Amino acid sequence: MLMDINNIKKNGKTGLANALVEIEKNPFDKKSLSLLTQAYKSKSGSILGITGPPGVGKSSLIKNLISYYRNKKKTIAVIAVDPSSKKTKGALLGDRIRLETDPNDKGLFIRSMAARDKLGGLASITLSSTILLNALFDITIIETVGVGQSETDISNIADTVLFCVQPGSGDSLQFMKAGIIEIPDIIAITKSDLGDVAVNTHNDVINSIKIGNYSKDQDIPIVLISSKEEKNIQVLASKIEEQQRNRLNYKNKKKEIRGIFWLEESIKEQFGISGLKKLKNIGINKNSPFLEFLKITK
Repeated sequence: MLMDINNIKKNGKTGLANALVEIEKNPFDKKSLSLLTQAYKSKSGSILGITGPPGVGKSSLIKNLISYYRNKKKTIAVIAVDPSSKKTKGALLGDRIRLETDPNDKGLFIRSMAARDKLGGLASITLSSTILLNALFDITIIETVGVGQSETDISNIADTVLFCVQPGSGDSLQFMKAGIIEIPDIIAITKSDLGDVAVNTHNDVINSIKIGNYSKDQDIPIVLISSKEEKNIQVLASKIEEQQRNRLNYKNKKKEIRGIFWLEESIKEQFGISGLKKLKNIGINKNSPFLEFLKITK
């Protein structure tokens, strides 16, 4: 198979699926790294990371966001990372079932991935896949594994991070802990159809931000939503779009952060922490951190 951006576009979902399989099977092969370089240099869309505890309603929210963006003629890619079994190493990969999307929709692509033994709420191949999808779609949505205190890798990948909080679950207290509090650009209180308990959680989150050691430049928008009732989905999407419009310069910086993060994680995966010592003595090629990997690891 020819690993080329234009060829992938020509072959549609089948070509894209084959390319992603090739990247997953041979992540550090020169063909894979050259394709990632093409994608990295291409005009890119925006990346939205959606994270939060298991059961908070991330998949239901994504289903609503897909409808919203497709109605606006935006093309969407979704990467859904599911937890893996410690015994079998397998995963249900059930997001395609939960999302209930039209398989014939050429403007929508959904990819499920198993987290395997990767901490950080993401699969190890997620970043490479995201870079490719970001060159092909207007919006790439990443749904992480249910996030915990240390699972904050999504902040190194997404242009905008949406943190979901479930009413009455105690998530607002977890949110105050170091790591989690630094993740979100926007917060969604899900299941607002629960009424007063959702309003109380909304107030708890506001207080958590005030109490916590929070250092973002601007206040975080907090939106009460209900995927069941499709309530405030448009409001939430408008907040996401507003942030992305106001942070165009930051988007270029975030692209560089993704490149550096990919290079660091890949060297750690191949050679462990000791490999990073070698990296520190070499300047990172901003045009292609992927081909830089070949140069570093010769």
